[in-house]
Amino acid sequence: MSEAPVHESRPKSPMHWEDGVVYALVLAGIYLLVGVLFFYAGKEKIIDGHGAPPPIEKQFSGTFLDTIPGIDAAWTILGILESIIFILVVVSLIRLEFMPDRRKTFLLCALALAIFTFSILAMGQNVVGENSGVAELFIYAAATGVLMGLVLLMPPYRPANWLSGRSSEP
Repeated sequence: MSEAPVHESRPKSPMHWEDGVVYALVLAGIYLLVGVLFFYAGKEKIIDGHGAPPPIEKQFSGTFLDTIPGIDAAWTILGILESIIFILVVVSLIRLEFMPDRRKTFLLCALALAIFTFSILAMGQNVVGENSGVAELFIYAAATGVLMGLVLLMPPYRPANWLSGRSSEP
């Protein structure tokens, strides 16, 4: 089943080499950054570990996370969320969403879930008074939002000459 372009009524404009190079490098960077980050984060919690490590247990001991849902359960839930983000990135690659004429549905879902996951991590850091950790996670969530905006500025959501078409030069 092939996917129709996003803007069928938009006149076709050719993708120049500079558009293609920047497009490819930006998407490759996003796929590598998000894919690798969340692969290892999820793998550490789900495959390699058996519950939260002792320093995490100690850090959250006596907080509400100690009872609801429990520190080990919270750790596992985070690992599941991080693994789902990685799976969404892989599905995006399998569906060839990196092609300029394909919608980036799964990639955008992965980025949105990453923002949600960073917010959950920040909440945990806030519970134990780790203000610098909260600030870092806020920056990660904001930067991920910027990546989402960047994806939406590129084809197929904008013309193929998304960069070269912005100047008045031929």
